[in-house]
Amino acid sequence: MSILTIVLIALAALVAAALLYALTRPDAFEVARSTDIKAAPETIFPLMNSPRLANEWNPFVKADPAIRLAYSGPQSGVGAASSWEGNSRVGKGSVEIVESTPNSKVVLDLRMLKPMKADNRVEYLLEPRGGFTRVTWRMSGAQPFIGKLMSIVMDCEKMVGPPFEKGLADLKAMAEK
Repeated sequence: MSILTIVLIALAALVAAALLYALTRPDAFEVARSTDIKAAPETIFPLMNSPRLANEWNPFVKADPAIRLAYSGPQSGVGAASSWEGNSRVGKGSVEIVESTPNSKVVLDLRMLKPMKADNRVEYLLEPRGGFTRVTWRMSGAQPFIGKLMSIVMDCEKMVGPPFEKGLADLKAMAEK
């Protein structure tokens, strides 16, 4: 056998192994981060329930100083929405509040168009704990085969977790003023 044939067979075997491994990956993903904020849920909730206010602490918006933002629907609550188009780090997409439980929970429908299409659920959860509030930022969604394949080399937890932590730190600074 020639060296070229051996290399091609080895390459085909690696590709096949990667495809088979991708099939074993989960059908869904979830990334979540929490922090404790020394403020009442009543103080924090409006900062999450309004896309305009949420974009003041959202690290994904801050990643592109030239980002183009647009808002639609009411200022806050169910139906309030924002869309954006930015650089390759930010992409293009939209969010809309689909559930809003005062001082407790905000649920958003996140639709990414670029760099790749995705429909995910984002939740902001507020849990009073004495003199502070536990705030959780969670994102979950389906992981189709292409996502499973990409997860072999790109860890969603490492890509999204640190920005969630930064965003929660900025939210904390705003709420604790």
